[in-house]
Amino acid sequence: MPYTVVAGTQAKAKVAILYTVTTPQLKLDVERALRDELSSNIELITCEEASIFKEIVAEGYVGQKPAAKYAAIYLEQVESGADVVLSVCSSVADIAYAMRDISAFMGVPLIDINEEMCREAVRKGCKITVVATFPSAIGPIGRTLERKSREMGKHIEVRSVLVNGGFGLDKETFKSLMAKELKEPAESSDVIIFAQSSMAYCANYIKELYGKEVLSNPKFGAKAVRAALLNKGLIK
Repeated sequence: MPYTVVAGTQAKAKVAILYTVTTPQLKLDVERALRDELSSNIELITCEEASIFKEIVAEGYVGQKPAAKYAAIYLEQVESGADVVLSVCSSVADIAYAMRDISAFMGVPLIDINEEMCREAVRKGCKITVVATFPSAIGPIGRTLERKSREMGKHIEVRSVLVNGGFGLDKETFKSLMAKELKEPAESSDVIIFAQSSMAYCANYIKELYGKEVLSNPKFGAKAVRAALLNKGLIK
């Protein structure tokens, strides 16, 4: 559905995109998904802070320093006039969840890109397999799935598949590696979800190969941004 500026407003809606790890292709995919969902009449602001992800990996969990940096970036975007902040990295999903009250108070939604995808996964099945290339992405998305299952009154079983060494591979090599790692888990899965938006290009391949429902971003995150802007009355 095309984006429409509400009558009487002049400025474009501002969407800040927060990355802690990224690739040029991932940025293109996220921006394309947002513009497809909202048309070109939005202002996209890109925020990158790789040190957050590096500190999470080094410490093995989300410590005070990376959490504080993340919160500071969100507040900077609020001050700069962002209407919505989209958090792209799976590893920081727990911080985004912890900040839900302050973002509601600020009136600037902080959207975890995977939240709506997790809700859809719970709708579609009870046996859910999470695929990631980083161990730090698995725990947060698993907790998001658990919250959504409780909200929806469903019991789910979650298993994870870590595609070791997958990040940075060329597409065809990565697809082959993922297919190999998923061969056994796919048999007992109702739904397969990709923890990282950078893996979206594999979705159709894995779906056709194993005949399972496969969910990936950034499309769910883009739809969540649209819903947030609708709720604020900035689009119609």
